[in-house]
Amino acid sequence: MVRDRRRIDPNSGEVRTQPSAGAGAPPAAAATAAGGGGGAVPDGETLALIESLNASVRERTADLQRLKAEYDNYRRRVDRDRQLIADQATGRVLGAILPTLDDIGRARDHGDLEGPFKAVAESLEAALEATGLERFGAVGDEFDPVLHEALMHSYRSDVNAPTCVDVFRAGYSYGGRVLRVAQVAVAEPVDEPEAPAGPAAPSAGDARIPDDTGSVPGPDGGGGGPSVDR
Repeated sequence: MVRDRRRIDPNSGEVRTQPSAGAGAPPAAAATAAGGGGGAVPDGETLALIESLNASVRERTADLQRLKAEYDNYRRRVDRDRQLIADQATGRVLGAILPTLDDIGRARDHGDLEGPFKAVAESLEAALEATGLERFGAVGDEFDPVLHEALMHSYRSDVNAPTCVDVFRAGYSYGGRVLRVAQVAVAEPVDEPEAPAGPAAPSAGDARIPDDTGSVPGPDGGGGGPSVDR
């Protein structure tokens, strides 16, 4: 709508009279002037536009939330894969050092771990333990096929379950993963079944041979028995 707000009428050249507030104004403006500056009531087209904008906002918000959830899952997966790769690399390095630890253990068992070599060996073992390397496999441990490899087997009466009675090579684990199993000798408890109860078998001295009549002689061998008068 175009309104001519010129004060001089171009046709008559006279000064125009300014309309009062609300005169010639649209209904919404008149309602605003009459209401003392209150908010105008939106019409149906305006309400439809507002609802369309709200729907668009909700849709974009849902898209952003879905995108954020996908990014969070991706970040967790990348962090997990990165940690797994780091653990595998550390495990390979530690696995290459295990033979050196075996040599240090054998030198300690034979009393050859002395002087500066002892200090270096203990520093190396402490550093590896700080990284999470764990040693397992000791005499008296219960046998576990996941952790132990049985190289020898025997039966003993002083054990109540399959037990490691000797350790040939210690095992190591890192981060809950077994790097190397322990090689051990295993002993199981002795199971002695009881002899079944029954009549005792006659000894060789008690065996008696039947006579010609088919009867077995008595304790006196058949002689000296009571006579029967006929």
